[in-house]
Amino acid sequence: MKIIGKLLKKSTEIGYKRINRKNIDHQNQLTVLRSLIEKAKQTEFGFFHDFSSFLSKGDAVEQFQSDVPISDYEEFYSKWLHKTISGQKDCTWRGKVKYYALSSGTTGSPSKRIPVSTEMIRSFQKTSVRQLSILHELDLSDAFFNASVLAVGGSTKLTKIERHIEGDLSGILKKHTSLIVKPLAKPGPKIAALKDWNEKINAIVEKAPLWNISIIAGIPSWCIMLMERIIERYQLDNIHQMWPNLEVYVHGGVFIEPYKKRLEKLSEKPIFLLDTYLASEGYFAYQISPSKKGMRLLVENQIFFEFIPFTSDFFDENGELISKFKALTISEVKEGVDYALVISTNAGLWRYLIGDLVRFININEREIIITGRIKQFLSLCGEHLSLDNINTALTKLSKKEFPIEPEFTIFANVELQSHHWYIETKKDHLNAELLIQKIDSILSKINDDYYSARKYTLQAPKVTLLPEGTMYEFMQSSGKIGGQNKMPRVLNEKQAKKWIAFLEEKGL
Repeated sequence: MKIIGKLLKKSTEIGYKRINRKNIDHQNQLTVLRSLIEKAKQTEFGFFHDFSSFLSKGDAVEQFQSDVPISDYEEFYSKWLHKTISGQKDCTWRGKVKYYALSSGTTGSPSKRIPVSTEMIRSFQKTSVRQLSILHELDLSDAFFNASVLAVGGSTKLTKIERHIEGDLSGILKKHTSLIVKPLAKPGPKIAALKDWNEKINAIVEKAPLWNISIIAGIPSWCIMLMERIIERYQLDNIHQMWPNLEVYVHGGVFIEPYKKRLEKLSEKPIFLLDTYLASEGYFAYQISPSKKGMRLLVENQIFFEFIPFTSDFFDENGELISKFKALTISEVKEGVDYALVISTNAGLWRYLIGDLVRFININEREIIITGRIKQFLSLCGEHLSLDNINTALTKLSKKEFPIEPEFTIFANVELQSHHWYIETKKDHLNAELLIQKIDSILSKINDDYYSARKYTLQAPKVTLLPEGTMYEFMQSSGKIGGQNKMPRVLNEKQAKKWIAFLEEKGL
């Protein structure tokens, strides 16, 4: 283990120097696009769109954007993806795609099957190794590198379905994990394969004293809940009494800010927080330093990125695309603008609208933050309230005055023309009216459209305060706990009906 630790420490030093070299991002992206087109020109998708002609053009991007339409999952599945899932070779990517990652979606939404090619698996592996180089800047001890990594994710058990194999992305990647890394990976194959989330958490809690953990990785809500259960089970003051070498938490999936106080309460010493942007569709970005606010977009990772401004010029009031061809490249983006992310990958996704919104906060360093989802925004009366606005408002609240939990959700009540907030809290007698007034006031200051809508058409928001753990119970009742599952912050109409029915059944 000590030898492996020394190797890892040395590799982080070499990798750190590599990722901090200056790159010509636009040129790198052009190279990536031409490489993807070259590899897929003999596929059915490539023949249909005449990929070979793109390569003979001086500007492959212009031809690509003119001839290949942007599509979401449902459209891409109906036209192309169902063929590859049924076992067809050379459809949207060369050869046969054997593995498909089941995306978690949101509560009440069916899972999507995302292609994971051999080339994509290699991209994940290379990026994971490069990400380790971040640790060099932190100047961590040898003891840190000799400890293990605990991944709190979905079941690694894969299922063979006719002509393909499917399961959680973590299971696909686990199957291809290097033998050198496996001894350092926890919780181990037996526990990692468990599908029942509560059974998995209980098993990790029981094994916790046997492990020396230095890194935890996973969604904040699940990782923090796990650490709290360990502290409770062994009657500890903090998690470092169990794992003294725990110094890094690699997180993603949801906005981390509301969870920081909970993490601080269960820690004896500081834990470095590193954000990642990893999805079933690919590894898009990661935070290269705890001192950086954003994550660096990975422009050389065999993914071609495009960006659509999330404005009324490009999207209608329902979040639907107005044009299926217009998008910007990395050379055309600006700081401070929310963009819908479009990707083309080495697993055969082409101009795929992933559903996330990102914002560049430093173009020179290609730093981005995730600001929300295309479908998770509120605009009953043109208020265009984004998830970023919502998170900002909650962050600005005084925690002493309003001790609320990180868990919340909202839906737009069309009949009443108002937003209805649901927020968890430990406090029994919190002033709900004052809380929602404060949120309303903050939103009016940070979003001009919201201010205008509230002045003329949008009715005052309402709030329902809920006991801690209510949303966990709801997700459990929907079979959506653990792994990459998360409570949707903004409910659509179908989700809202299930949510309200659940609350009525609970008498809340």
